[in-house]
Amino acid sequence: MRHLVLNLNKKKSIKEMSKRHFVSHTNPNSQIAEQFRTIRTNIQFSSIDYKHKTLMITSPSTGEGKTTSAINLAISMSQQGDRVLLVDANLRKPTIHTSFNLKDSFGLTDVLMGRTSLKDAIFQTQIGRLEVLTSGLIPPNPTELIGSKAMSYFIKDSKEEYDVILFDSPPVLETTDTKLLAGQCDGVVLVLNSGKSDREKAAEANRMLNLVRAKVLGVILNERE
Repeated sequence: MRHLVLNLNKKKSIKEMSKRHFVSHTNPNSQIAEQFRTIRTNIQFSSIDYKHKTLMITSPSTGEGKTTSAINLAISMSQQGDRVLLVDANLRKPTIHTSFNLKDSFGLTDVLMGRTSLKDAIFQTQIGRLEVLTSGLIPPNPTELIGSKAMSYFIKDSKEEYDVILFDSPPVLETTDTKLLAGQCDGVVLVLNSGKSDREKAAEANRMLNLVRAKVLGVILNERE
């Protein structure tokens, strides 16, 4: 498991530096924005013959900067001209709608259950070619939805419409949902907080992802002072 980037900032965590989660957009000349461009490039060159169109962003446990990383990586990819869909696949504790100040009305769950179309559920941001799909109504059966045929069809259809689809998923050690989704994605990026992540938890998260044959592209290390 290699590092996509070793250090996002030597003095402050990404959470402290990016209270609104959009540093790649609001401060594109910053060190953190440059680091996300580096991550973007490393992902692109991780496979010469095959483009990773579906990427899952996860972490061993909560509070490690996973959602902030997903948002900034999505922004960075959209800034180079890719049509990007950022999906909140955390059907238990969704946060993407809060970050973008959206009402979490129609979203992923509604698309999967046939309540609305993807076209009607997405939010068009004013950031590059970035579009957002919130989680939608919190279901009583998130694991079943993530592992359903409807989810497989959603991924297949999305890959025809978008250059990149990024899934912000729950922590890998806390739900089965993440492992089910990881097996369906082209690649997985693991976010670790050096001030919080336990080495054993990080190793266990990587082991569990390998068990479902997920392709772990690397690690984003969010370093505290």
